[in-house]
Amino acid sequence: MKIAVIGAGAMGCLYGAKLSENPDNQVYLLDVWKDHIDAINADGLQMEEGEETLVYGNVKGITYSGEAGEVDLAVVFVKSTLTSAAVKSNRAVFGPETIALTLQNGLGNVDLIASEIGESRVIAGTTAHGATMLGPGKMRHAGKGKTIIGEISGEKTERLSRIADVLNKAGMDTELSDNVMGLIWDKLLVNVGINALTGITGLHNGDLLEYPEIEELLEMAVKEGKAVAEAKGVEMSFSDPVAHTKEVCTATAANKSSMLQDVLNGKKTEIEMINGAVVREGKATGVATPVNQTLTNLIKFISRIR
Repeated sequence: MKIAVIGAGAMGCLYGAKLSENPDNQVYLLDVWKDHIDAINADGLQMEEGEETLVYGNVKGITYSGEAGEVDLAVVFVKSTLTSAAVKSNRAVFGPETIALTLQNGLGNVDLIASEIGESRVIAGTTAHGATMLGPGKMRHAGKGKTIIGEISGEKTERLSRIADVLNKAGMDTELSDNVMGLIWDKLLVNVGINALTGITGLHNGDLLEYPEIEELLEMAVKEGKAVAEAKGVEMSFSDPVAHTKEVCTATAANKSSMLQDVLNGKKTEIEMINGAVVREGKATGVATPVNQTLTNLIKFISRIR
C-alpha cells in the first residue's frame, strides 16, 4: 500500500516507521520541518523504544507532496489547528481513490478534511499510543495502546478492514468500531479534563488529582462536555467520563500533556478543537459551558503573552 503520513511529529513518525517495516508498503513522511526530514533521509528515523534505539531506514521524508504523488492512504497527523491548510497544501497525494484517515486529537477534524475531499473518503479513529519528539529525526515511543478506526456512517466496510489489516501487520493493534464518533467524544472529554488544566497550571497529568480545587474544575469541565454530547445524541463508551478521565490521569501520571508542551514551547495550542469545541457545540445545542469557556479563554491568554 502506498501511504503518506501528513505531519511528521512524534505520532506521525511512530505510525510511519511501523508501517514502513512491511516491504509491501511504500511510506512517505510529509512535513514542513526541513531539518527533521533531512535527518530522516540521511540517517533513518531513530526511535527510542524501551531500552533500545531502533532505526527505520525504509521510510522516506519529503517536504513537497508532489514527490509522493497520489497515494492509497493518507494518514493525517498534523495539529488540528493546521488540518485545513495541510490538506489544501498537500492535494497532490489525494487522488480520486485516496482514503484519508484522521487519528488526530480534538473535534472537527473529520469535517475539515471532508470539506476538502468529501466525507465519503474520510475514515476516523483514535489512538492510545504515546510518543514524544526528541529532535530532528529522533523520537520516543512512550506508550503502547489500541488504535480504533471506523467509517463515519458506522458501516463495517471492506476498505475499513483492509486498512485495519495493514495497521495490524505493522504491529499497531487495531480494532474496528461502528461508533467511531462516540469514541472521538470519549477521547475528547479526557482531553477536555486534562489538557487545558495542565497547560494553565503546569502540572503533570497525575498531579491534577492532588489538588481538590483543580480536580473539581476537571470534573466540571468533563460534565459540561458530557451534557453537550448527550444533547447531540452521541453514544459514548463510558457512562462516567469523569471517572474515566481520572483513570487516565493516574495511568499517565508522569506525562506532560501535549497542550502543556505547546504552552511551554510557545506553540499554538489545540484549545479551539478541545475545550473550545465543547463551547461551540454547547452553543449549537443550547447547553451552557461556562467552565470550558473559562479554560479556553485562559489558555488563549497564556499563549498570547508567552
